[in-house]
Amino acid sequence: MQLQYFLIVAAALFCIGIYGLINSRNAVRVLMSVELMLNAVNLNFMAFSDFLDPLDVKGQVFTVFVIAIAAAEAAIGLAIVLAIYRNRDTVDMEQFNLLKW
Repeated sequence: MQLQYFLIVAAALFCIGIYGLINSRNAVRVLMSVELMLNAVNLNFMAFSDFLDPLDVKGQVFTVFVIAIAAAEAAIGLAIVLAIYRNRDTVDMEQFNLLKW
């Protein structure tokens, strides 16, 4: 397939992630939007790796690292959201004032 198709899909995923990040007040939706953006980056890595040098696996290696970092980010982020929900009984981003003076 052509590179442009992959880039269009990745751009659409990234834009959906940005939209969800900006407009969502729910912390779980914000984490899901960040994951969408990371998956768009992974798709770009894979597409450019295949386009520039099909025999080399540099893009795939970077994608595996990003997936590992995204899994750690999701686990830590969900743990923080769960701890805040237990203390505040809400996951609304407007009500998170734990770190304010």
